[in-house]
Amino acid sequence: MSRPFTRRPNNQVRADERVFADESGRLWSAVRTARAVIFTCISDARQSGRAIAIEDTTREDDAGDETLRAWLGAAPKIGSLS
Repeated sequence: MSRPFTRRPNNQVRADERVFADESGRLWSAVRTARAVIFTCISDARQSGRAIAIEDTTREDDAGDETLRAWLGAAPKIGSLS
């Protein structure tokens, strides 16, 4: 008999996560992956997640809030595949 798989929620904050506010005052989380920055709105769940590819030489942790806002504005919304 197999055991049912139970996923435990990960409540830890990622070390590479940055939180910043957009022009409207909404809080966004920016997480760097190998080739992109993924944005998630943490103050308004109705906002779609977004992602933007960035060059390997660009470091998100060195970027200021203005740079993150510009990347967020340029990032397309993440939608469901159909």
